[in-house]
Amino acid sequence: MFRCFNLLILLFCLIYHSGTGSVGTSEHLSGEKGGNVTLTCEFGDSEILGIDLFSRSNPISVCQEKNCSGRIFKKRDCDVIIKDLVFSDAGKYILKVYYNTQKTQIREYHLHIHDEIIVKKGKPLKLDVLLSNADKVEKNSSEGWKEIWNRTSGVQDDHLSDRDGNLTIKAFMDSDTGTYRVLDFENNTLITVTITESSTESDSKRTDDDKPNAPEQHTVKIVIGVLTVFGGSVDARNIIYKVHKSSTESDSKRTDDDKPNAPEQHTVKIVIGVLTVFGVLVVLALIIVVIKKSQPVNGGFLPVRWIRGTHEDS
Repeated sequence: MFRCFNLLILLFCLIYHSGTGSVGTSEHLSGEKGGNVTLTCEFGDSEILGIDLFSRSNPISVCQEKNCSGRIFKKRDCDVIIKDLVFSDAGKYILKVYYNTQKTQIREYHLHIHDEIIVKKGKPLKLDVLLSNADKVEKNSSEGWKEIWNRTSGVQDDHLSDRDGNLTIKAFMDSDTGTYRVLDFENNTLITVTITESSTESDSKRTDDDKPNAPEQHTVKIVIGVLTVFGGSVDARNIIYKVHKSSTESDSKRTDDDKPNAPEQHTVKIVIGVLTVFGVLVVLALIIVVIKKSQPVNGGFLPVRWIRGTHEDS
């Protein structure tokens, strides 16, 4: 009697679990902010009725039609694609797959979002990383990961602030460069942000004497323009000379009545002379512009850097 009772209990359990969901393996995924990620279910079956997706116990709307224009949609039998990733997409997902046989399979995902940011020194930086499931924020340093914010105490540094889900660096400094990560309550990484200083800031670290002034920066462009104009005038002069040469050779074969008179023969030479003079004048004008543009504000003829270098060498 006791054996029969145990068999009945075992049979009941088998029947009960055949209609409930079985949790598969948990998969860790990583995606770049603004990119796409695929939640692969690997449960491919022609008997799949549909799917449900949940994040933080909240249902997520998934387009399951053939032509979807939304950001989250189903692909193939039960894969889910999330487009245009944002930080708030990070976290745990539960995918439920329903079959005709009343069977349900469940798969779990942990999605990590990473990004890279370039900031100018002295500028504020707002990071929308304090998600509802975020427990703490850490910064990588020479001593390892250092906590700079947690859910209980808030920010750990005076030049940081947290408000409306944003962690803000009030004025970015050299010491703020590095990698930041946001962890959930199970110590899973939600977000990773690598912050670097803008390379243009390296110019601000030079002294005024070391910085090239605007005229010096445009010197190369002006010289190129000079060479272009001069080269164009030379090309035009050469073309006219070749035409004139060919015409004079053909004229030598003509009779005296057919040959052009003296004024006509000198026309081409006059045009060549005009072009030559024009080219020389343009070149001289541009050279004067270069000299004036290169002249420093102190009224000297040469840039400060050249004068200083000559003085030091002497």
